[in-house]
Amino acid sequence: MSKERSSRGAGSSSKSGSRSSSRLGPEKSYAAKSRDPQRSTERRNASGNLIAPVGQKNFSNAKALPQHALHLERLLPELLSFEQPADRVVSRYFRSEPQLGNRDRALIAESAFAILRRKNELSQLAVSGEGSQARRLALLGLMSALTEGGLGSANRAESAIADLAHVLKPGEYEWLQHVSTVDRATLNPLVRNNLPDWLWDAFGKYPGEEAREELAKSLMQPALLDLRANTMKTTREQLLAEMNALGGRYQAIPTPYAPDGVRIMGKPALQNTVGFKAGMFEVQDEGSQLLSYLLAPKRGEMVVDFCAGAGGKTLAIGALMRSTGRLYALDTSERRLANLKPRQARSGLSNVHPVWIDSENDAKIKRLAGKIDRVLVDAPCSGMGTLRRNPDIKWRQTPAGLLELNEKQSNILASASRLLKPGGRLVYATCSLLPQENQAIAEAFLASHPNFEVVPAAEVLKPLFPKDALPVGCSLDNPWWQLWPHIHGTDGFFGAVFQKKASAPVADGEKEALTEKKVKTKKLEKAEKN
Repeated sequence: MSKERSSRGAGSSSKSGSRSSSRLGPEKSYAAKSRDPQRSTERRNASGNLIAPVGQKNFSNAKALPQHALHLERLLPELLSFEQPADRVVSRYFRSEPQLGNRDRALIAESAFAILRRKNELSQLAVSGEGSQARRLALLGLMSALTEGGLGSANRAESAIADLAHVLKPGEYEWLQHVSTVDRATLNPLVRNNLPDWLWDAFGKYPGEEAREELAKSLMQPALLDLRANTMKTTREQLLAEMNALGGRYQAIPTPYAPDGVRIMGKPALQNTVGFKAGMFEVQDEGSQLLSYLLAPKRGEMVVDFCAGAGGKTLAIGALMRSTGRLYALDTSERRLANLKPRQARSGLSNVHPVWIDSENDAKIKRLAGKIDRVLVDAPCSGMGTLRRNPDIKWRQTPAGLLELNEKQSNILASASRLLKPGGRLVYATCSLLPQENQAIAEAFLASHPNFEVVPAAEVLKPLFPKDALPVGCSLDNPWWQLWPHIHGTDGFFGAVFQKKASAPVADGEKEALTEKKVKTKKLEKAEKN
């Protein structure tokens, strides 16, 4: 895909880290770093208890502070304009506020994304109360982050309100108590499910009326933090032991499906760990990890990741190849490919070759025609399967935008198919839940490319799930692969596997490659005779 979909756990100022926490380090004294004028005077909470003045110990240990609400109020106008991706807005804001520590950033970012996930619901609740709309939204976002975001004392509204004791002004305590008791079932479906009407209607058709509310509910939860153990340097068992040795605040458990996956319960600052710096793991959703097994690359093969982005799947493929053969990472963004280089260096892989292309019709692609064993097309898409971690997408995307993406997806898939040898494998994938980006594109490709045949995903993944009647994400009703957040606990992914027929007619690009090969062979034969 054209952009990396990573879990926000490996840095504090990037997409992958804007929501992480530095609980691994010593406790920071918020008071020592604060420039917030609200701390300069004594304040009392709604119960009349004195809030600790500047510098007192219990103030530095607070879960939420006045500065968190203040920063959210400043951040929300640009965030809710939806002119740019939310992670970019948040990262830029944090760069402009260097005094914020990792724990501050974690709470502010998680609160901001909670507001985006529940925009319809929280906006309706924020109609009541005192103060500005931004202030009320900020408090509701903080409350959500302190419960569902796992950053508070417990996952209950009462605990979150207590964690906000240093933040709340007179009247706000009672207001939060009141809104926390609102029965969500009484809200309009579009409000309680926090979806635009066109997307709510689309989910009613697929996955269907019965499942769409469960799906919508799952998309309002924060995404899980998954790691992929880099098997070039470690094993999953070793990584589990290392992550659990970080301390009692975090727990590492195996992912239920991906064989090299580790799930982190908690929000450690992964970029500070020895394992991260040594390339022992990459942050990667479990669904994304499984996608590499649909491609099933073998040692010594020629493989192309056609829309490599920052290379999360590229690195997973390279590890499956055991750093043998040749793996091309193609992308139209030089910036994304530049982000791949340090990750590749940490991984220890030597078979990855990043290649910038200007489009799917670049001359570099033609030179590879007919030479490649396997191609992954993780196509640019709406990203509707990643709404847990990119909730702004549902408010920024439109049906008209989907039509433009559909044309691009078809063109990229057709171009990528020209790279394959007869018998080669082509995998088309998206992180979308919408049929027009998934099944419709796959079926149209088959109809226009008779030299390809579909391979059932269940057949491909059977070696990975030998004891299961049906591999995860597979169906008896169709040959496709589909992961659902509400069923599998992963991001939503779609995959279609094609194989080029052995007797397939030679495409124009392949003819050029064969002609070039024959010319080189004749020159070598002539040189040997001389």
